[in-house]
Amino acid sequence: MMTAPKMRIRTVTRGTFPELVFRTVERNLALVDKLGLQNYSYEVVTDNALRLPSSDLLKMILVPTNYRSKTGALFKSRALQYCLEPEVYDCDDSTWIVHLDEETLLTENSVKGIINFVCDGQHQFGQGLVTYANDVVVNWITTTADSFRVADDMGKMRTQLGVLHKPLFSWKGSYVVTKAAAEKDVTFDNGPDGSIAEDCFFAMKAFERGYTFNWIEGEMWEKSPFTLSDLLKQRKRWIQGIFLVVHNRDIGFRYKVFLALSLYAWLSLPLSCLTVLLNFTHPATYPQWLEVLSAWIASVNIYMFMFGALKSFPFRRLGLLKGIFSIIGAVLFIPVNVVVENIAVIWALFSEKHQFYIVDKNFLGRSAVDAAIV
Repeated sequence: MMTAPKMRIRTVTRGTFPELVFRTVERNLALVDKLGLQNYSYEVVTDNALRLPSSDLLKMILVPTNYRSKTGALFKSRALQYCLEPEVYDCDDSTWIVHLDEETLLTENSVKGIINFVCDGQHQFGQGLVTYANDVVVNWITTTADSFRVADDMGKMRTQLGVLHKPLFSWKGSYVVTKAAAEKDVTFDNGPDGSIAEDCFFAMKAFERGYTFNWIEGEMWEKSPFTLSDLLKQRKRWIQGIFLVVHNRDIGFRYKVFLALSLYAWLSLPLSCLTVLLNFTHPATYPQWLEVLSAWIASVNIYMFMFGALKSFPFRRLGLLKGIFSIIGAVLFIPVNVVVENIAVIWALFSEKHQFYIVDKNFLGRSAVDAAIV
């Protein structure tokens, strides 16, 4: 039996993939029941009515089609803000809310990590590691592309939240644990600009208001996009969402200076790649320090793909041979990922920035033949 302060596990979905939501909620409920977690409830916040597993601890919050927040929040922000409206909000301010995406699966270690975090109670917001290679791997290229994100979580994210206790470079939108009173104070009502990368805008607002963050031990499971097209659209949305946050005047620039630096480093990727290509046809002489710096940056990026693959495809699960091939594959697929990222940057800069594309991660909706196709 696990005893902890009052918790509310909240899955947010548009309701486009009802089978996926049903299966995810069912698995998560089974896990917390197996662990003997006490003092919790489970919510599914959706734009469309869904069939959910039968449980006294589970309820559905259906966002009305005519609901509009004060600033006109859109998409996921709109749904999250609806839960904070006075006529809907029914949490004690001391309640902890665990935010999940529609495909996010809890694990035993993540539940234990969350309990340790909320029992500690020193910080109002927390986040942990998400990995993408558990259960069935639908697309090896996109999954190895996300191995970079795993390494990023274990390096940058873990340091900024666990050591500095500040979201200097933002955070992710799932595996988010918030104290209800703090979430209600920050709110998700941030207008259209705060609705594309709602997680990023929320983190910057919370940072500006003086709230602190911490790293949560234990990983959760999600899936990478199933197609390169979905991967491209996902990256495009992230770039556009962060761009809108960086250029929004409601948040002081000193709180998002590191976010701005990382964004513009990302936006400069096409120029960096063009320089590399031109160097083959028009070789130039560079100062030694610049060559060393460029080699170091390239080496760190390759290392992050390898480290992320090692964490995502551990030898103890795959065996030595498959584990080695997974790491090699992560390196070999880097050029594909670079092409996708370059297209995403260019597309993001020259297209409408207030669109929210939902990636299809409903594996049950695909045939075995589709799942085998890269």
